Order: sequence, then C-alpha cells, then structure tokens
Amino acid sequence: MAYDFRGKAVLVTGAASGIGRAAALSFAKAGAGVAAADISDPGGTVEAIAAAGGTAVAFVCDVADEGQAREMVEGAARSLGRLDIAFNCAGIGPDGARIPYAPLTEARAEDWHRIVGVNLNGCFFCLKYELIQMQRQGFGAIVNTGSTGGYRFAPGFHAYAPTKAGVVALTELAANENARAGIRVNAVCPGPTYGTQLMNNSISADEGLEQRMKDAVIPMGKFGSMEDVVEAVMWLSSDRSGHTTGQSLFVDGGMHARP
Repeated sequence: MAYDFRGKAVLVTGAASGIGRAAALSFAKAGAGVAAADISDPGGTVEAIAAAGGTAVAFVCDVADEGQAREMVEGAARSLGRLDIAFNCAGIGPDGARIPYAPLTEARAEDWHRIVGVNLNGCFFCLKYELIQMQRQGFGAIVNTGSTGGYRFAPGFHAYAPTKAGVVALTELAANENARAGIRVNAVCPGPTYGTQLMNNSISADEGLEQRMKDAVIPMGKFGSMEDVVEAVMWLSSDRSGHTTGQSLFVDGGMHARP
C-alpha cells in the first residue's frame, strides 16, 4: 500500500537502527521531511535519506533525559517547520547481551532503572513535548511503541513488561485528553521481529529460542519483519486511520491472542 506523506514533518526516535531506521526511511520515501533521533548518532539514516533525494535532520538524544527530549522535539519542529507525526520507537529490554534475562528476585536495580528510563520515562517525555507542539498547531498524529511483551508477560523480562504495559496506558490517556484537539495517539505492539537489536541478540544468546517460539508461542509460526511493523506505523500515522485513536495495534502473528 503506497502512502503519500509529501509536505509532512515526521519525528522518529530510535532511528539509528532497527524498526526506527526502517520507519524513517519509509516516511522519507513517501515524501516526508524526517527528524531522525537516537542516543547513537543517526547520521547514517540521514545520509541514506539524503542519498535517495529526501530531506532529513539528525538529533542525538537520550530520551530518558527530559531536557534532551524537549530539545529534540522543539528542534525537530523548528527544523522542519512543524510536527505532523511522531513515532516514538526508542526502547530497550533484556536480550541476553546488553541486559540479562532475570526473574524479579534477581533483576539488578541498574537494569530496572535503565529500562524504565528509556521505555516508560522516555515515552512520557517525548509524548509530553510532542503534544505541546501539536496542541499549538491544532493537529498531529503520534504512534508509540508498545509490545506484545506488555500484554503477554514473559518470565525473565522484569522491567520490560511493565514499561510496555505503561506505554499502552500512556497512549490511551493521551488519546482521550487530546481527541478534541485534533491529535490522534495510538500504539503499535510488535511481537518477535527480525532485524531488531533485541531479537538479534536474543537469538544469538539462545540458538534454540527462535524455533521454540515458532513452534509454541506464535500462532502463525513465524517472526514478523520490520516492514510488517512499519506498515502498521504508516497506516496509524496517515489519514486512512483518521477515526482511530487510543488503539494498540498488535503485529505479532497472533501471539497476543493465543490461549
């Protein structure tokens, strides 16, 4: 399905890699001006957009820091002229490499605070200043990144599960508070997705994980692709979903609905 985002200004966090990078490239391909933000330099994403003839600006930002999040949102609106769409994709979780899996009784405080800082606080800070900008404009669409892991709670994911459940709560609250202001707020909730750093690390740490999940956890018997998730993000950001707000769209092969 082709989308036309010509003339639109889009902010994407977590845009240096994975789903965030794929979304930034897709928005730019559809004609949008893109502000690509990440705690790592998203310059590669901006260069790829420019090489394809698109318009993009880069922001290095730790979304867990409110001041940085505010500067990023305000800088994006200033650079692009306004803010039509925001995709809050930055996130982190246990993957057996950067952060170990652990039951609650063994989870390290530093890991808990790191995940809460990025996934929940970071979503709140970005959402807060995106809403302020969009309220001034009188329009806007925001897509937050939840997860099937915030609905089906997998052992060992300690802080990840409650933070992703919290993202859904933030999404519904923001949608209700801003529905009359011309602003729609929704969430995309991916399941296991090829190409993400979390899934790449998880598969590397446990070589049998992929087959076990396909056999017993995902009704469709396969992982999703980043393109599957980006398609959902594009739809939620477009006028085609103009009467949709406060929703969580699962892109997980039916994983959330299994008995």
